[in-house]
Amino acid sequence: MISLHVIFWMYIILFAIIGAMRGWAKELLVTFSVILAVFIMTVLESFVPFVKDVLASKPDAHFWVRTSVLAALVFFGYQSPNISRLATNNRFARDRVQDILLGLFMGALNGYLVVGSFWWFMADANYATIKFIEMPPIDSERFLLLQSYIQRMPPEWLQPPVIYFAVALAFVFVLVVFL
Repeated sequence: MISLHVIFWMYIILFAIIGAMRGWAKELLVTFSVILAVFIMTVLESFVPFVKDVLASKPDAHFWVRTSVLAALVFFGYQSPNISRLATNNRFARDRVQDILLGLFMGALNGYLVVGSFWWFMADANYATIKFIEMPPIDSERFLLLQSYIQRMPPEWLQPPVIYFAVALAFVFVLVVFL
């Protein structure tokens, strides 16, 4: 049996490789889509009565709503169009070593954001939503290790007001760099 933290690091490495191949500008759009997904879920869970009352009492449904919102926005973030401004501008080129390394870093960051958010959603639902993933015994060392990981996942620290500042910075960055 493989532990969740090993799978977590495997996905971060995979996302980093993908990021090195795609380039930092496209990976930045994925980062912003994850921030937007967490923002949308925060707003839905805070202000929409159906999500706040009904889904909060059903951990399975809440997990699948959160996962669906995140997966949809990440999918569209990775399906970014071939923006001609990105293709013609040397600032967003992928042929230099520093651009590949920055893409590698941004890809690893996206792996942390995406996989860490999915993991946090599973932990918040007490791992009851996916039958083949089991929570380790509460008094074990592995449980304590996994709990230390969960406390560092994006939805844990992207709570209000931090998420509001993150969305504002993302929009400012898009306006300044991409437009």
